[in-house]
Amino acid sequence: MSAPPRVLVIRGGAIGDFILTLPALRLLRETIPGCHLEVLGYPAIAELARTAGLADSIRSLEHRTMAPLFAKTAPIDEALAEHLRSFNLVVTFLYDPDGHLRASLERIGIKTPIECSPLVNPSGPHASRQLAQGLEKLAMFLEDHHLHRAHFEPHPSAHPRIAIHVGSGSPKKNWPLENWQQVAATFPNAEVIYITGEAEAERHIQPTGPNLWHSLPLPELATRLSTCTAFLGHDSGISHLAAACGVPSLLLFGPTDPAIWSPPQPWVRFLRNPTHNLADLTLEEVKLAAAQVVAKT
Repeated sequence: MSAPPRVLVIRGGAIGDFILTLPALRLLRETIPGCHLEVLGYPAIAELARTAGLADSIRSLEHRTMAPLFAKTAPIDEALAEHLRSFNLVVTFLYDPDGHLRASLERIGIKTPIECSPLVNPSGPHASRQLAQGLEKLAMFLEDHHLHRAHFEPHPSAHPRIAIHVGSGSPKKNWPLENWQQVAATFPNAEVIYITGEAEAERHIQPTGPNLWHSLPLPELATRLSTCTAFLGHDSGISHLAAACGVPSLLLFGPTDPAIWSPPQPWVRFLRNPTHNLADLTLEEVKLAAAQVVAKT
């Protein structure tokens, strides 16, 4: 009996970038049934692919043996080279402007790595579609059903449970914490949970109280988010995670274009002021939109 095909996906990037790549991983899984798929990336983030059932194993892109892959002539660890040669298909989503990674892969015997650009064109289609375009070289085409689905199994609570992520990767993408707290106060019968991480702690955006999920490992956060009945947040990786968990969501967008960067699932609604400035979103319009999302749950 022949061994199953082996597929390696090399993907760095932040949380949101990685989650936007999950539809491409699903496409690979469906097109190459029974394959063993490994993700070479940042373990804390890449573990999400294994949690979602889209990867069988992960390997750290930060391991010391990886650095020579990105140098012009550095010797490559033979055990790593042998491991990389064990894959029938290597797909890379890494930015490689000088071609060092491609040259290194070819030098160890991987002749046809499939390169998917991690750069997203601001005037192009949705980011997930752009990220998967490189797979079209293999006659693999992303369909709507790859985008419009949950990647993690939802297990919504029987009682209203609303999660609010009060930050993002950029201060320009954040609505004030005190505004979120006023929105939360309009749901007195719901359990309201605030989500924070290192970025929020550094900027002193730190709610207090018992219902605080702070700096949780991403697989654990995904498990908890899957129990929520609604999610409120910004353009952030955590918002993409909530959408991937099947949680009805309201997201506030400022400078970034939601047509490209908003989670593609149909249960996600976004608000964006014509000025593209979050400060111009009023408390009343966010309260109304949040109430509409919560009412549908």
